[in-house]
Amino acid sequence: MWETCSVQLNVRLPRDIAVQAEEVQKVDPEFLSRVVLYGLTRRSIYRHLQERSDRATSGEEAISAHQ
Repeated sequence: MWETCSVQLNVRLPRDIAVQAEEVQKVDPEFLSRVVLYGLTRRSIYRHLQERSDRATSGEEAISAHQ
């Protein structure tokens, strides 16, 4: 699908979630990779849509100022 590379992440999680994350990492590291990919993809989409919305709002303000 696309080129990948390994990264090392250090995150602070609530203890019970951290234990679950360590278990998943041992049993099914691919699943944990997909979870992180999903979260970062959602964040990227949100940022993109927010920037588009901000630009559209700025454009509307500029048009209103000229009327």
